[in-house]
Amino acid sequence: MRNKTILIVDDDPYVRLGTRLRLVASGYDTFFAGDAATTLAEAKKHQLDLIMLDLGLPGDDGFLVIEMLKAIPSLALIPIIVVSGRDIRANQVRAIEAGAKAFLQKPVDNAELLAVIRRALEEPMLSLEGGANG
Repeated sequence: MRNKTILIVDDDPYVRLGTRLRLVASGYDTFFAGDAATTLAEAKKHQLDLIMLDLGLPGDDGFLVIEMLKAIPSLALIPIIVVSGRDIRANQVRAIEAGAKAFLQKPVDNAELLAVIRRALEEPMLSLEGGANG
């Protein structure tokens, strides 16, 4: 059985490295992206189980990245966890409505991050049209 694979999307290389170290120590494989174009390319190239997405990316807003990912059928069901320094009150509902499974505000507690990742990976992937009953 292969390790779960997570794409870490953040424009800060130190955040990417720190997150990678935490995830690899917990048994996950990781890839990186620092902008929208690289995010889409990496998502298409690898068999991803989850995407961790920062909202503040150079050139494109993270909400646009969620929209682009959800518009590609082969990528639309990959769970997305938003991890952002932006105000949680102003962005959490918008992120969830856009299709994210969770919103975590930076700095993120390691135990909380790993718990949210485990929950997102365990949830069955449902179509948006059908919901849980459809």
